[in-house]
Amino acid sequence: MKFISWNVNGLRACVKKGFLDYFNEMNADFFSLQETKLQEGQIDLQLDGYYQFWNYAEKKGYSGTAIFTKHKPLSVSYGVGEHESQSEGRIITLEYENFYVVNVYTPNSQRDLARLPLRLQWEDELSDYLTHLDKKKPVIYCGDLNVAHEEIDLKNPKSNIGNSGFTIEERGKMSNLLSSGFVDSFRYLYPEQKDTYTWWSYMSKVRERNIGWRIDYFILSNRIAPNLIDSQIHCDVMGSDHCPVCIEVSL
Repeated sequence: MKFISWNVNGLRACVKKGFLDYFNEMNADFFSLQETKLQEGQIDLQLDGYYQFWNYAEKKGYSGTAIFTKHKPLSVSYGVGEHESQSEGRIITLEYENFYVVNVYTPNSQRDLARLPLRLQWEDELSDYLTHLDKKKPVIYCGDLNVAHEEIDLKNPKSNIGNSGFTIEERGKMSNLLSSGFVDSFRYLYPEQKDTYTWWSYMSKVRERNIGWRIDYFILSNRIAPNLIDSQIHCDVMGSDHCPVCIEVSL
């Protein structure tokens, strides 16, 4: 099965920049989106053969997630926990006979770290949620997780220590999750690969010079990691400040 995840930074804008060409070319079983930035009725996507599941933020033009899939789920759920980000449309979970798919757009701690306490609460609640699911059946957890886990995952680690997305606290939460029974699919297959990123600032020439961060992931339950066929980062796909990430896994 092929799974794709992409923070599109506004789906309506991304559609104008070739989203459907990429979507049709990839022919994925699951296509997860983050930061859709729209409300119900603001887009009409004709995706033949796909079920569509949307989680809209209450605030217009903000956040939001979606999953398009060829496979009808046993159940669908939205959100987790009770904190303020619940209204921001950040989580969709699809349940299948042998696995769960969890699509997430993790809150940004903000440049001044004003939202770091909320972020850490979010991480704890999400970790508990994923661990609970994993006790029932394997989990495929994907999305824009807004953290570069290790120094290899961003171009300039030394100058970014303590900045949003590279704080000790955020990186520690990722380490804790991985140590509780999960694996970063890309690092599982390519532990030493450098200069492979998923997000670049819109500042001039940053993407051309590949000054990026790897903050978009597929995280898998340990017991299905051996079923992983490939984990790819499609750095050449434009349309957003993020690029798509893709895995193929035998389920």
